[in-house]
Amino acid sequence: MSESEQVIEPRESVFDHVIEVILIKYRWVFVLLFLLPLSIIYDLYYKVRNFIVFHLKSAPHIHDARVKIIQEQVKNWNESAKDQKMCTSRPGWQTISFRQGKYKKQLYNINLTTLIDILHIDIDRKIIRVEPMVTMGQISASLKPLGWTLPVLPELDDLTVGGLIMGVGIETSSHKYGLFQHCCESFEVLLSTGELVKCSRDNNSDLFYAIPWSYGTLGFLVAAEIRMIPAKKYVKLTYTPVSNLDALNSEFAKQANAKGENDFVEAIVYSIDKAVVMTGTFSEQYEPGKLNPQGFFWKPWFYKHVEHILNKQQPVVEYIPLRHYYHRHSKSIFWELNDIVPFGNNPIFRYLFGWAMPPKISLLKRTQSQAIKKLYEKYHFIQDMLVPLTSLKESLLLFDKELRIYPIWLCPFFLPQLPGMVHPPIESGSDGAMYVDIGAYGSVTLPSYHAKNTSMLVEKFVRAEHGFQMLYADCYMNKQEFREMFDLSLYEKMRSKLNCERAFPEIWDKINIGART
Repeated sequence: MSESEQVIEPRESVFDHVIEVILIKYRWVFVLLFLLPLSIIYDLYYKVRNFIVFHLKSAPHIHDARVKIIQEQVKNWNESAKDQKMCTSRPGWQTISFRQGKYKKQLYNINLTTLIDILHIDIDRKIIRVEPMVTMGQISASLKPLGWTLPVLPELDDLTVGGLIMGVGIETSSHKYGLFQHCCESFEVLLSTGELVKCSRDNNSDLFYAIPWSYGTLGFLVAAEIRMIPAKKYVKLTYTPVSNLDALNSEFAKQANAKGENDFVEAIVYSIDKAVVMTGTFSEQYEPGKLNPQGFFWKPWFYKHVEHILNKQQPVVEYIPLRHYYHRHSKSIFWELNDIVPFGNNPIFRYLFGWAMPPKISLLKRTQSQAIKKLYEKYHFIQDMLVPLTSLKESLLLFDKELRIYPIWLCPFFLPQLPGMVHPPIESGSDGAMYVDIGAYGSVTLPSYHAKNTSMLVEKFVRAEHGFQMLYADCYMNKQEFREMFDLSLYEKMRSKLNCERAFPEIWDKINIGART
C-alpha cells in the first residue's frame, strides 16, 4: 500500500483526551457533582409519584388501557414488520446487566415502559399483583406498613419484577423458598399474536414453567401475581466469623440446610480462609443495645460493617429493621461503589453526603465513556454462578486461583425439581437440591487473568458441576455449551407451539457476548 493509499484514522482531540482522563481518574467528581443530584431528583419524583398512585389506587383502572396500547404495537408488527423480530424498547443502560444489547437496534421495539405500578394487594389471598417494571424498593415500601413481605425479596432497590422473572432473582431466604420465580402464582403474557393469556401451575402450566429465564423470547410479561408472607419488624441477625475454608464450607452448609431455624442465610468471603456466615430470623422486638438501623445514611457500608466482625472470636447478634435488612447492599451496590467513590465509606463523607447515595446504576451505565467500558471489559469480572452446595469448596478454590476477587457473596437456595430451564439433575432426588449463588464482582489484578479465557474456564467448571450462570452476566458459551448448561426442552416446545421462531430471537441470541456491547 502506497503512502497516499494509507488510511488515516482521525486523531483524538485534546478535548476528548481530557474528558477521558477525567472520567477515568476523577469519575467520582462527575458522580458527586452530576449523577448524585440527578439520582436524587429521579428518586424523589418516583417516590412521590408511586405513593400517590398506590394510595389513590388508580393503577388498576388504567392497566387494561396500557395493555391495549401494547397489543396495538404487536398488531402493527403483525401487519407490517414480520421480517423483524420483536423485543422490548427498554434501553440497555436501564437494566441490571453491565452490557447493553446491540440486538435492540436490529429488532422491532415494543414499548412496555408504562407498566410500572402495583395493581392490587389481596390480603385474603395473600397475593400482590404487579406490573413488570415495579421495583423491589416499591414493593418493600408498600408491603412493610401492612405487615407483609415477599418470600424472596432481592436486595437491590432497582431490581424489577420482570427482570427477576424473565432472568433470575435470589435472596437470603431462597434456601427456604427457592428463586423469585418459585414465589410467583401466575403470569399475564402478551403473545406474538397479540393475544393476552394468563398462566399458572394449574392453567397453561407449560407456559407458566417456561416463562422464567426465557428473557422475553416467548412473549411480553404484562403482570404477575406473587405470593406474600407475614412480616415482622426486625431481623435478628447472627454473624459467625470463620477462619478457614473447611469451617466455612461446614458452617454454611449446616445453616443453609436448617430451613426450620433460619429465615435468612448468607456469607461474605473476604479471602480464601476468612469469611462471615450470617443467619437471620424474623423478630417483633429487639434486645436493648443490639439494634442496628443499618439503612441510615451515616451507617458504614454493610460489607465493611461485617468485615469488622472477622476479628471477633465468637458470634455477634444484632437486630436490623426489616426494610434496612432487605436493602443492606443497596447503599454500596454490594462493594462495586468502592471502585467509583473510593472514599464513600469514610465517616465524614457518609455524614455529609451519605443521604444521597448511591447514584442510580442506570445513570452510571448511561454515562460510561468508551475508555471505562474497555477497562471493565478487560479487568472487571461481574458474575453470579449457581452451583450445587456440595460444590462450594471446589468452586471457591477455583475462584481464588483464577480470579482472586474479594469479597465474594454466597447465597444458598433450594432448587426444586420442576419443569423449566433450571432444575437439578434427576438423580438429585424427586424434591430438589440445595444450591449456592457465588457472586464475584470486582476488578481482577492477577497477571494470568484474561477476560474471555478465564470466563470460559469458569463456565466450563459450572457446566461440569450441573450449575447455571445468571443471564445478565457476560456469556462466552457457544450455543451447544448453552444447551448443555440449561434444559431447553420445554422452552423449545413452547417456542414451536406459540410460533415464536419468527417473532422473537432465542435466548442465546440476546445474551451471548457478541450480542452485547
